[in-house]
Amino acid sequence: MECIAAIDQGTQSTRVFIFDKNAQPVASHQEQFKQIYPKAGWCEHDPLVIWGSVQRCIEAAVAAAQQKAGQDIKVVGLGITNQRETTLLWSRSTGKPLHNAIVWLDNRTSEICRRWESQLEGSKDHFRPITGLPISTYFSAYKFQWMYENVPQVKVPCLRWYIRLQVSVICWLRL
Repeated sequence: MECIAAIDQGTQSTRVFIFDKNAQPVASHQEQFKQIYPKAGWCEHDPLVIWGSVQRCIEAAVAAAQQKAGQDIKVVGLGITNQRETTLLWSRSTGKPLHNAIVWLDNRTSEICRRWESQLEGSKDHFRPITGLPISTYFSAYKFQWMYENVPQVKVPCLRWYIRLQVSVICWLRL
């Protein structure tokens, strides 16, 4: 039976849904994963834990779909939705993460944002005419800057162009 799978890799859990050719749900599986809070207002995820949760959810959802359908399942299409502005960096040579992913809701970049606001004409609204949005801790560029300034295992490879910057978890899952 040909099916389509959908991965929903969210902030607190990973879910995988299997749909038949009529877009009817056949099976699903969900797994929560650990949130890491190094300090108040900070939130991280272990990228390898995310990857493992996706693999397990796919296997379990496909197995449940096969059991329900009473036949083998062939996944012919895949959709992925993810945490968007959660930011992670990994080594180009090893594919391994250089630091935990900094989650979209993390606010450790507040000081970096204030520095940018003080240096740019228009302060917090400098980019609003172009992007429609103010400077905010939400955006990945400031998370990348924080890692560059504070995580030695990020700075050296970055200076040598040996890293991959990922704005969202989706490219990490596509490795």
